[in-house]
Amino acid sequence: MPDSQNSRVAVYLDFDNIVISWYDRVHGRNSYGRDRQRIIETPEDPEIAERLTAATIDVGAIIDYAASFGTLVLTRAYADWSSPVNAVYRTQLVARAVDLVQLFPAAAYAKNGADIRLAVDAVEDMFRLPDLTHVVIVAGDSDYVPLAQRCRRLGRYVVGVGVAGSTAKSLAAACDEFEAYDSLPGVPRVARAAAKDAGSRAPSRSTASRAKAATAEEAPAEPAPRTRGTRGARKTPAKDAPEATVDAPADAAPAGTEADAAQVEASLNEALGPTAPAKRTNRRASSTTVASTAQPAEANPVAEEQPEDPQETATRLLERALRLGHDKDDDAEWLHSSAVKTHMRRMDPSFSEKALGYRSFNDFVKARESIAELEETGHERLVRLRE
Repeated sequence: MPDSQNSRVAVYLDFDNIVISWYDRVHGRNSYGRDRQRIIETPEDPEIAERLTAATIDVGAIIDYAASFGTLVLTRAYADWSSPVNAVYRTQLVARAVDLVQLFPAAAYAKNGADIRLAVDAVEDMFRLPDLTHVVIVAGDSDYVPLAQRCRRLGRYVVGVGVAGSTAKSLAAACDEFEAYDSLPGVPRVARAAAKDAGSRAPSRSTASRAKAATAEEAPAEPAPRTRGTRGARKTPAKDAPEATVDAPADAAPAGTEADAAQVEASLNEALGPTAPAKRTNRRASSTTVASTAQPAEANPVAEEQPEDPQETATRLLERALRLGHDKDDDAEWLHSSAVKTHMRRMDPSFSEKALGYRSFNDFVKARESIAELEETGHERLVRLRE
């Protein structure tokens, strides 16, 4: 692999592919296909919102992994960014200087919509930027195999990132190096396991239907008169009608006749007559209540998200850089502090230990002794992740 100090990296994300693959990984095979219509039409539905939250992609983990190979020259993400599923990531992606390539709905949901656009851009960039050394393809579709092969033929080091279980083996074989998204530092494995457990505990529709049917069989059914008149009476809830209206009048015609049905229906309508205005009043009251409840929400807009503590952000950045450094070289127990700092600056160019109040990077590491261990031997400063 080329020296990371002089490497220049281009990252291409098939965002729809990675989002759908991770959704299926968390909630089960073909889950996105089953929920797709609800996700498009009612993404605010509590159940769908909870499932989407459980399957949230950590974009930072992907970009930080790509930055471990060298300087990020360009990073592009391809998707329909007007879709609510993808729109929630826009702020996060823009904050990491990712170019958002818009695929309109007609192309976004058609086969090969992102594949062709991404491949064309990647080949053009390789000829336009001859000093490009690495190409990172974030996807799992076998349609990217020709692109990976062409990149290698043109002398680029190809890195693939995809969701385990949803990535074609042919794509992994076509890359110089392939990493499962599940194994990247920072990906919440505990949350994923919890989501799987929750999904396994949730009863399926068929199970719920069988349980409901069994309950209905066990519950004793009340005998009901099989007359036309009483069939109309059963359609009206008992709580909305006085008890006197349930029983037929004493002088009613014999059951089963048309006169009986007409008389019972007239009795019910007469009895229910006084309650109708109350229902209309309740509807008006409900509208007023809803309006009064909505008014404070409009007066008090949702507060903006509070910015993260810079110290905590820097701590997470150090931990991720150390994990990536150890993962890249299993034999290296200690890493040079200068290499760790360079990696952190690649992941977040705004990082500065002096801006955080430390005289040197070594002081910054020493202040985080709970996660990092610093060893000073002569002129060397070595760092390792504390287990």
